[in-house]
Amino acid sequence: MMRLFYATTSAYVRKVMVTAHCLGLTHEIELLDSAAHPIERDERIATFNPLAKVPALRTEEGLCLYDSRVICEYLITRAQGDLLPSHGDTRWITLSRQALGDGLVDAALLARYEFSARPAEKQWQGWADGQLKKVSAALAEIERHVSGFSTQPDNLGVIAIGCALGYLDFRFADLNWRTNHPLTAAWFALFDAHPAMASTRPH
Repeated sequence: MMRLFYATTSAYVRKVMVTAHCLGLTHEIELLDSAAHPIERDERIATFNPLAKVPALRTEEGLCLYDSRVICEYLITRAQGDLLPSHGDTRWITLSRQALGDGLVDAALLARYEFSARPAEKQWQGWADGQLKKVSAALAEIERHVSGFSTQPDNLGVIAIGCALGYLDFRFADLNWRTNHPLTAAWFALFDAHPAMASTRPH
């Protein structure tokens, strides 16, 4: 079995698990408890990933893989799946959409850490606001292109974006992102109902 350091709250872990679900690989992955934190290092994770960040996967052969982008591509290659086109413009579009989804999560995480991980006297509202501007810009870009998205998790780009939107629902519900992004909201209502998404929701 593959072994994966896992956290139900991580959008990056969710991306890996949605990918595994779509490829029929979940039964080949043993999930390992972890407590990843930007300050309190979990040395268990460091046995697979020196950065001590999730997701971190070890194959049956002992190959350690990180981060989510690498793990997802490994799973796709292992299963000979088609979630990532091998060539042409569709490949670059898929990878760019994955980067957009991951970047949205990156910014949201930095905004959250400013208040959840820093002492009150060291918190900087301007930093958090700057990160949330990136979130807003990512949402606007998604809204511009979402009419061309599949409502099924059939490529890595839409999987990353779907997991990012799910993270906003989980950690930033007060943003009410659906209000100004009705096309994205309509798409996500369909996309998030897929069994691969429904079974991996953060909690």
